[in-house]
Amino acid sequence: MTITEQRTLVCTSCEHSHTADPRLWACAQCGAPLRFAQLPVFQPAAIKTRDRTIWRYRHTFPFGPEVEPVTLGEGGTPLVALDKPLGAARVLAKLEYLNPTGSFKDRGIALMLTALRASGVVEAVEDSSGNAGASFAAYAARAGIGARVFVPQAVSPSKLRQIEMHGATPVRVPGLRAAAAAAVRQAAEAGAVYASHAHSAYNIAGLATTAYELWEQLGRAPDWIICPAGQGTFLLGLAQGFAALAAAGSIKRLPRLVGVQALASAPLWAAYHGRASPVGGAPAAETPTLAEGIRISEPLHSARVQAAITTSAGDFLAVDEAQIRHGHAQLARRGFYVEPTSAVVWGALEAIQQRATAAEMIVLMLTGSGLKSSLPETAGPSG
Repeated sequence: MTITEQRTLVCTSCEHSHTADPRLWACAQCGAPLRFAQLPVFQPAAIKTRDRTIWRYRHTFPFGPEVEPVTLGEGGTPLVALDKPLGAARVLAKLEYLNPTGSFKDRGIALMLTALRASGVVEAVEDSSGNAGASFAAYAARAGIGARVFVPQAVSPSKLRQIEMHGATPVRVPGLRAAAAAAVRQAAEAGAVYASHAHSAYNIAGLATTAYELWEQLGRAPDWIICPAGQGTFLLGLAQGFAALAAAGSIKRLPRLVGVQALASAPLWAAYHGRASPVGGAPAAETPTLAEGIRISEPLHSARVQAAITTSAGDFLAVDEAQIRHGHAQLARRGFYVEPTSAVVWGALEAIQQRATAAEMIVLMLTGSGLKSSLPETAGPSG
């Protein structure tokens, strides 16, 4: 094993400590996800300014300088100003769908595969509704690691094709997203290395680079960030990154994080607002929605995500299918062709614009490319 900088992993539930190992995907005591015991130390002077990718922030990553990156050039995505159709606040879009495989997932999965390869892993499994599986397949190919990706039966054909083209083996599981998660855990129990982006603390460390980029691009933290949320890992990455910036004295206050879910499947929104179930669907049900990428019935990090939103004085919002369609069209007419999952941010923007002042800045996280999905006339089953 060549990962020299050993950092302690701590259970997010029972606080049991573990030696950092990317092959360890859950607490050995209770099965909950793990986190690194300490925040990354952000040092502006340590930024590798000639590198436009996430690796410019390598000093914040949980492994030593001798570890060779598994990279496809992820990160360094544009931040583009929008017009002001809804209110006075300045609105910008972070184009995460321009990452190498077409989604924000590449930031975290690059770190996860780097750590796995450095640990000597030669084969691994993952579960996904599409984007994470495609990213995992691409970076596994780059790392020379054999990959199987467990996907729901109704996974988007374009995302399934992307997984196959990278040489990974898709395992289509009858049923919805939760069925794929159950099947991959059976594979892990049988001895497979489970490279779970949803569980991985390395994934969160990679996603935190988005915060560092925003700080560099703006010269400050934005006032609001609106982000789609399924498991909530992107919100956790943003929270971790801005907390590290605050600890370094680089920002004076945290941005207000706003998580957005589809009303048809909104367990994080329901939990945050203390609701038993949202209108239009039960929070724990995988009700069909156009926003297939955030259709998660039982998020792993619910308590942590709620804490991150509360700490930032942010909010959780939910949008219905008509709002998703409207947002998809509005973004496309401004030049941003995103998948419906990303379009949930538009309905949230309409709400946040009523609360933001003219002096404030709002950033929309556009997480996945529209080239990887279609917008059907009606919302059908999705993975």
